[in-house]
Amino acid sequence: TNVLTFDYAHEPIVGADLVICAEVVEREAAEQGIPVLSHYAHMLVHGTLHAQGYDHEADDEAACMEARETEILRALGFAD
Repeated sequence: TNVLTFDYAHEPIVGADLVICAEVVEREAAEQGIPVLSHYAHMLVHGTLHAQGYDHEADDEAACMEARETEILRALGFAD
């Protein structure tokens, strides 16, 4: 597992803890041939979206979440 999200509240503000496994993220980045910093950014965005209630269990949910990830990563200057 590369990132775990423990969400505690959604309203009035999101409250959550994210746990990112450095060993897994760095291995995945090397395997995928992408910069480690970019993969960390992706994991941070992915975990934060989970904290906000996004999920990817069903295909339609996954498509919505992936589109939002791409939008946020691009706004931050990272390729998806």
